[in-house]
Amino acid sequence: MRLRFGRPDLLRWIHLTDVPVADPVAAAAGSVLQVAWLGVSTVLVTDGTSAVMTDGFFSRPSLLRTGLAPLVPDRARIEHALDRMGILALDAVLPVHSHYDHVLDSATVAARTGADVYGGTSTLNVVVGHGLPPERVTVVESGETHEVGGFEITLVESSHCPPDRFPGEIEEPVMIDDRAREYRCGEAWSTLIHHPATGRRLLVQGSAGCVPGALEGQQAEVVMLGVGQLGVQEDAYVEEYWNETVGRVGAKVAVVVHHDNFFRPLDAPLRALPYAVDDLDVTLQRLEALAERDGVRLHLPTLWDRTDPWRSLPV
Repeated sequence: MRLRFGRPDLLRWIHLTDVPVADPVAAAAGSVLQVAWLGVSTVLVTDGTSAVMTDGFFSRPSLLRTGLAPLVPDRARIEHALDRMGILALDAVLPVHSHYDHVLDSATVAARTGADVYGGTSTLNVVVGHGLPPERVTVVESGETHEVGGFEITLVESSHCPPDRFPGEIEEPVMIDDRAREYRCGEAWSTLIHHPATGRRLLVQGSAGCVPGALEGQQAEVVMLGVGQLGVQEDAYVEEYWNETVGRVGAKVAVVVHHDNFFRPLDAPLRALPYAVDDLDVTLQRLEALAERDGVRLHLPTLWDRTDPWRSLPV
């Protein structure tokens, strides 16, 4: 098979970039749940008082640096992203698994915002190796619910989309200047966020893998749906993934994430991953068909926007 050069053009899918923006009056009054996508699988969820964030990955080192050099959190990029979003405090940082493009900055973000980190033992070994005190880390069991600020957080066992280039558990602390290969996947999670005050439920599926039946009995109106490497999977894999995430929780809104080229900084124009890694065109064609079949509204997010995806729910 010949290597295909180039990358999908995001402008082809601009019609999907219509997640409703959160009403500023309702947001100021704290009566609406706001969701902001900040690249890869980093998702901010806030009611104006409490706030949680998946991953918190902002450093986004270049491909060359990732392959050849130690990885160090870029504090300037982290500060810029948090300041741009006006994030002064977080209640929790929730890495979806322990690859560097999810957990590299988690300890730095937690330290800067006063957040605790929730995850598995692999995540513990990363963030403690990066200097976060162990008492600031909660090692969770699949399916147990934790009260975090104004939220109820439930992490459910999941899996990474194949191929997993750095599989396995992390059994020793990862130092702050280790290389990408040391950031093995560890425990992968489906992250369920419930906001009792509004009754709203969100699933963040940060990686395009699943454990069949794991989300049985869980509910969410909205799914932030990770699609990294989904475009190189067989049709049957994509359909099962959709059914076990969006379908299993009964969602009627799906917002695609983990589709951007994370080797570019967030202040550069957003691009899709290259065809050598993934094919977003194929992914979105398949997902549009599945969404139409199931009566689900499919969206692409706009970077930095504070949105209210529940406004997109079919009446």
